[in-house]
Amino acid sequence: MKVHELFAYLRVRDAAAALEFYARAFGATEKFRLTEPGGRVGHAELLFGDFVVMLSEEYPELGLVGPATLGGNTSSVHLHVDDCDAWAERAIAAGATLVRGPADQFYGERSATVRDPFGHEWMLGHEIEAVTPEEMQRRYDELMKA
Repeated sequence: MKVHELFAYLRVRDAAAALEFYARAFGATEKFRLTEPGGRVGHAELLFGDFVVMLSEEYPELGLVGPATLGGNTSSVHLHVDDCDAWAERAIAAGATLVRGPADQFYGERSATVRDPFGHEWMLGHEIEAVTPEEMQRRYDELMKA
């Protein structure tokens, strides 16, 4: 037995608007979407470079809701990019809200966090230094002492 792939699956209110936002903010391209006769998007797949993110409307009748309905979220999507500052600016220009501005991190990455208009948080980061797990733990220990 083995895992072949792993996909993030986002639930949103107004999936059509979300698909447009992710194209503007992150350069995602739509592979396809399945739309119900009433217009509700039952399933869509977006390509972020070579990686697929799946998306659908909320289905409250099935207990499937997004962060806007929950009033917050319990996860985030991490996009490893070439320039987190530029990607954060692009996302904000497309309608995202800055949660945490770009900053160098102890684990060797420069990162920022934005919240999309649908409530999902996106961590945007690029490597600034190769850090071993041991060094990362040492730095983390120092950070926790502060």
